[in-house]
Amino acid sequence: MSNTTRTVQELNLTDGFLFARVMADAETCRRILERILGASIRHVSIPASRKAADIHYGGNAIRRIVSLNDDRQTACHVEMECINQPEAFLPKKARYHEEDMDLDTRAAGDSCREPKRSFVIFICSFDPFGDRRHLYTFENRCAENPSLTLGDETTKIFLNTKGSMHDVDSEMQEFLSYVENTTDDFASRARSPLIKEIYKKVMEVKESKEMEVEYMTLLQRDRENLELGTTLATKIIKLYHKGISNEDIASSLQLDLEYVNSVISDYEND
Repeated sequence: MSNTTRTVQELNLTDGFLFARVMADAETCRRILERILGASIRHVSIPASRKAADIHYGGNAIRRIVSLNDDRQTACHVEMECINQPEAFLPKKARYHEEDMDLDTRAAGDSCREPKRSFVIFICSFDPFGDRRHLYTFENRCAENPSLTLGDETTKIFLNTKGSMHDVDSEMQEFLSYVENTTDDFASRARSPLIKEIYKKVMEVKESKEMEVEYMTLLQRDRENLELGTTLATKIIKLYHKGISNEDIASSLQLDLEYVNSVISDYEND
């Protein structure tokens, strides 16, 4: 979640809870992915290997298998990003998700010789590359001859709600604006039928008592996790100042060494 002080009625689609619940609806998800990919989609489903993990109310990402017109299945990972990390963060994250989708394919028993086409899609509330574009699409190409594509059928798409170039059509611009301004007023003035459809699902979530309870439960869990993380970090730094090695700190506090290293690294870089 990007803002833990909001009520569920005040959330925008940039907030992880609302984004995940709206995208959990197969038809809404299908319509949005059709618009992003610029292709007709017949069916949307959750990968079999991820069905248990997909119900994650605090998540800001969803993963789906879509069937395009050529009947080949395509894996799509869609994620909302609201925090502008260091320059290389998102590209490396995209690489991780691409590899993870390949693992999903293998877990499902598919042939490694015929991996699914994959799209990693980030919807960003900031400009990830500073070029003022609404849309950045990356494929693997030959450095010596950019017109020659590798043909591995992997694509990374970065959408930027802050774009100012005329690089997408009016419907896409309206969608990206609605992501940040998910209000009744915006939806009533929107020309795009897609916004009208998304708005219906948004209102279902915002008006649901069940969703409100889940949202408040998530907020409380996040607060508890934050308090726990702060407490653990304080203990780690105290032991660190006593000259105890990272390995011994991890062992004594029963924590992963990677987490201990991360806390100490952040402390040293402050």
